Amino acid sequence: MNKICVMIHRIIKQSLLQDLTGLNKVILVYGPRQSGKTTLSKEVISELPFKTLMVNADEVKYLDVLSSRDLRLLRSLVSGYEMLFIDEGHRIPDIGLNLKILHDEIPELKILVTGSSSFLLSGSVTESLAGRKKVYSLLPVSMQELSQEMNLFELNDQLDERLIFGSYPEVIQTDGFDAKADYLSDVTDSLLFKDILELENIRYPVKIRNLLKLLAYQIGSQVSLHELGKQLALNRETVERYLYLLEQSFIIFSLPALSRNSHKEVSKSQKYLFYDNGIRNQVINDLSLPENRNDMGLLWENFMISERIKYLQFNRLDASKYFWRTYRGTEIDYIEERNGKFYAYEMKAGKSKARVPKTWISDYGNDFQLVNRENYQDFIL
Repeated sequence: MNKICVMIHRIIKQSLLQDLTGLNKVILVYGPRQSGKTTLSKEVISELPFKTLMVNADEVKYLDVLSSRDLRLLRSLVSGYEMLFIDEGHRIPDIGLNLKILHDEIPELKILVTGSSSFLLSGSVTESLAGRKKVYSLLPVSMQELSQEMNLFELNDQLDERLIFGSYPEVIQTDGFDAKADYLSDVTDSLLFKDILELENIRYPVKIRNLLKLLAYQIGSQVSLHELGKQLALNRETVERYLYLLEQSFIIFSLPALSRNSHKEVSKSQKYLFYDNGIRNQVINDLSLPENRNDMGLLWENFMISERIKYLQFNRLDASKYFWRTYRGTEIDYIEERNGKFYAYEMKAGKSKARVPKTWISDYGNDFQLVNRENYQDFIL
């Protein structure tokens, strides 16, 4: 696999350094498999002055101690160290309660923990570490992060590649179509089979993959859980559970419909998009180049909205996120509500223009922006 020399500076790094230096809390870093959590954590540790015990949760010798609930054993493990780093912490039984014991009984100890599957890790730590933790999410690399190493020309030059192959660190740092395709195949299987199927009691594994494929073909469209269930021969409750697992494992995210006027606007509806275009394209087994595709509009919408989600999350900005559609078919791709005000965005891959719908103006105001190749930097950088 040929490597490209690309430095990737993650935006949350500085905040992690500050929190581990001055904040008396357990620091948790969630994110999908292969998003760079371990690499980032080791960079942070190398820049801190603390003597650090680095624990790989896959090593059996640590499992008994870190799941023991025994202060004596826990003290013996961290004795002489100023900081504890646990990689893949979700693999350790009772990790939340044991972190609570360490935090409460050895308050001077700095603690940093990573986990791939947020539904597993957060389920075990939320109650135990109430008021004792600070949580970060690390998603695939954002264009904002790449902009720290690339100029605008270089970002534009890479745009089609990001639309097709996505933004996992390894994809960005790998050269060649075949190598990128092989990596995406491996990471997609890992996300599905290791992070979901191994951790949850899934009776029909093939159906969760088929569900993801249906969603991949419907990005940018309203999704009917009833129709998904019919196509997969699953009941609504099972479809909802599978969607929850896919969201909590950072494969997809949902946008609800914005509805303040139930007589005119679609409500109780969702759109599902992918955190990473490469995973979406791998799921439907289509990594063909832009000139050979008929879904570039969908890829543009998915990419821009997922990049905006990263921008908000990495910069710890608060906004409610929606799509908007009336019963007459008028729609807007993406809406943000910030400080009680609504901002509308329409995604267009080409140079076509977009008009703000009159219904939107009358109900929500005229804050409306077209996001295309000429101005996307303002939206995601």
